[in-house]
Amino acid sequence: MTHIAPQFHVLIPCAGIGSRAGGSLPKQYQPVAGQALVLHTLAAFAEVATVHPALRWVLVVVAPGDTFLRSTPAWSVVPQGGATRADTVARGLAELRVRGAHDADWVLVHDAARCLITPAQIEALMSACANDPVGGLLALPLPDTLKQAEANREPARVQATLDRADKWLAQTPQMFRLGPLAEALAQAQRSGVAVTDEASAFEALGLAPRLVPGSAQNFKVTYPEDFALAEAVLQARKKSA
Repeated sequence: MTHIAPQFHVLIPCAGIGSRAGGSLPKQYQPVAGQALVLHTLAAFAEVATVHPALRWVLVVVAPGDTFLRSTPAWSVVPQGGATRADTVARGLAELRVRGAHDADWVLVHDAARCLITPAQIEALMSACANDPVGGLLALPLPDTLKQAEANREPARVQATLDRADKWLAQTPQMFRLGPLAEALAQAQRSGVAVTDEASAFEALGLAPRLVPGSAQNFKVTYPEDFALAEAVLQARKKSA
């Protein structure tokens, strides 16, 4: 039997509207440092693809009817986004299968709004998880004191201080094999388990994804003030390049 080396694919769920970010456009399309935020995200993966021949597909899954992005030689845009992130990712995985991806292939799922991801961080995740039995994600050990608020109280007040010693902030990309990831998401849906990221779908199966140290700069643009910070970082990178 001929052994087929697993390939790598990138899946960018890009169907949300980012209501907390404000603005007239979905946050992934708002301008940052001269172009739409998501184009900075895609540029990082396109750069990795030029030096990693095994990185086959970069798939951007947008909402039906969304025509903001166009497919290019570096990435493909498919209007198959669902109502939730998990739905969008599941549909993207199905599309990768249609395009010839195998269940043993690795899929890196990345937030469109994490526009400060770098090729070096992507490559670090690929290297760390390529032989892992589960897969893993970029994450950041929690640097700050962690407070738990009292439930249902306004204004919010502290109920307790939590131990931060073993706490990490989950980031993306999150890298798992296509077949197990599709099944983990399907199982979560069947069980009624709410998953906020791909790793949590594996956790629900009793598996432990690998934590790969990320960067504080790899934050998700969420609020209006985040755009200015992302712009400052991108402009500083341009000056130092």
